[in-house]
Amino acid sequence: MDKRTVALLLATHCIAGVAGFAGGIYALPILIAPPAPSAVEVREVASRAMFTAQFQRDLRDSDALHWGEGTVSVGPDSITLMGKLAPGPDYKLYLSPEFVETEEDFNRLKSTMVRIGDVRTFENFVVAVPPGVDPSRFTSVIVWCESFGQFITSARYQ
Repeated sequence: MDKRTVALLLATHCIAGVAGFAGGIYALPILIAPPAPSAVEVREVASRAMFTAQFQRDLRDSDALHWGEGTVSVGPDSITLMGKLAPGPDYKLYLSPEFVETEEDFNRLKSTMVRIGDVRTFENFVVAVPPGVDPSRFTSVIVWCESFGQFITSARYQ
């Protein structure tokens, strides 16, 4: 084999390896996600909510791979989503005293936020509010990818 053929094979195999790795990072959370709560389950929990808001795809730092859409309901004991999130790893749900829609704003305000818990499903979710956390002391709910420091979505509920 001549050098050009070896270089071409090496380059194409590296590209395929990188694409496979990236595809695996994207697909793994989807493959290992637990079953999403049904619409009936979400509606039942959401019926006790104090606040509702909308996750929208058109936020400043949302894009084709990082978005959320649907109705988020915030109650004293749980936060629910009737909608969808872009699949991804290590999503965390936060409450914030200010609305944010960029990674820069999130990082600037993170010390004033409270982390509620993990979001493990991408269509509908129910996340328990930890004891001692009063959602009425905050104004916004945020989904954040902790592993990659990536803004996913947010909504102002009051």
